[in-house]
Amino acid sequence: MINLKNINRFFQNGSEQKHILKDVNLHIQEGEFIAIMGPSGSGKSTLINIIGLIDRGYEGDYIFNGENYKTGTDNQLAEIRNKTVGFVFQNFKLIQNNTIYENVCIPLMYSGHNVQKFHAQVIQTLNDVGLVEKEHLVPNKLSGGQQQRVAIARAIINRPKFIIADEPTGALDSKTSKDIIDLFIKLNKLYRTTIILITHDRAVAEKANRIIHIHDGQIQREEVVG
Repeated sequence: MINLKNINRFFQNGSEQKHILKDVNLHIQEGEFIAIMGPSGSGKSTLINIIGLIDRGYEGDYIFNGENYKTGTDNQLAEIRNKTVGFVFQNFKLIQNNTIYENVCIPLMYSGHNVQKFHAQVIQTLNDVGLVEKEHLVPNKLSGGQQQRVAIARAIINRPKFIIADEPTGALDSKTSKDIIDLFIKLNKLYRTTIILITHDRAVAEKANRIIHIHDGQIQREEVVG
């Protein structure tokens, strides 16, 4: 589904050019659950920005479902990204003045859908992530783990092809972290959604099917664990 071929990414810092990603080759199959691990500064964020169709200033080829989107316009990429990619962040990034229901509906609105027609799907998705009868609440009435469940519901409401989860358990305690990772495993099986998880936590990474180890902008090794 995702095929990165000889990806290099350079950033200009004054007169100095920094080589952030170096000849990265990576294949991710549909329905796979992978984890990406590496220390700070290893290139993880740059890599997921490319995979998430945010950054196209790279050299090399990114093939998604047989298509190369590097020459697409910003508007084309934004449309594809909204329909194709779900994002989950460490700090949830919920709109605090909106209800849980309204937060989950945001990707539907960006896609131009009539949200009212998707009411049953929104409620079902909230149920799938363990938030039964919480849709009328605002985020600050929920625990950190529940807020992350809202963020996950928002990420999957459009039924994306893949989810990028960037340190989704970084702000959570160990019990809640386990619950969130178990939820990702459940959704991976329920919807066959490809999940790309970025983490520093080895115990979290081992819940994936495969771990990609990145260091100094290069993929050092791949490890099958699940």
